Amino acid sequence: MTSIGIFGAGGRMGRAIAAVAMEAGLPIAGGTDRAPEGEIAPGIAISADPLALAERAEVLIDFSVPGALSAHLDACIAARKPILIGTTGLEAVHHALIDEAAALIPVLQTGNTSLGVNLLAALVEQAAAGLAEDWDIEIVEMHHRHKVDAPSGTALLLGEAAARGRGIALADHSDRGRDGITGARKPGAIGFAALRGGSVAGDHQVIFATEGERIEIGHRAENRSIFARGAVKGARWLLGQPAGRYDMKGVLGL
Repeated sequence: MTSIGIFGAGGRMGRAIAAVAMEAGLPIAGGTDRAPEGEIAPGIAISADPLALAERAEVLIDFSVPGALSAHLDACIAARKPILIGTTGLEAVHHALIDEAAALIPVLQTGNTSLGVNLLAALVEQAAAGLAEDWDIEIVEMHHRHKVDAPSGTALLLGEAAARGRGIALADHSDRGRDGITGARKPGAIGFAALRGGSVAGDHQVIFATEGERIEIGHRAENRSIFARGAVKGARWLLGQPAGRYDMKGVLGL
């Protein structure tokens, strides 16, 4: 049986992952949080010691905050345990830390653990590769009012998929935050729009638009359990992998 440790156990996703793991009959080794209080599972208190958790668990899942990533990676490296990272809002410095860790342990990092979203990303890449550059690409996402980062990790995941299909670097073609007199749309740009409100778990739409026609493909998350189920599936898959950096495409066999 795979024992799972949860970094960020006190948050919405941490608790959703614990619930899914218990439903699947998987042991929970424990959980950590910045403000440890309460239990992650009956009789299992939330602590503040990532290394102790990494030593107990067979695989770790991290849905915490970017500022905690370094300590969590250090704990997993010290314990030689694999880690799935679903934390969003990561920057270049965090990805550099993940690359360093992946030389020593298996690391799966993704902007979204939903199996449906990752299939969507594969479709977006295929569409972007098949359509000429006169097809403009726009990505629209909406999340609950409490989300602190924008665009969402999922929107960026979809943007990266579109960029791969086009054979370009997203960083060089990303267009965000239009306001005022911005001028005409830049040819080849991948645009992003972020909406926030209510309790939306996650809506994403990718629009391919050209003269006279438009293709729209998207995904709606009705609750967080879809992300939790994907995270647990990804963590179990990660257990059998050698050191390296992985994403959800490997889990889906794409």
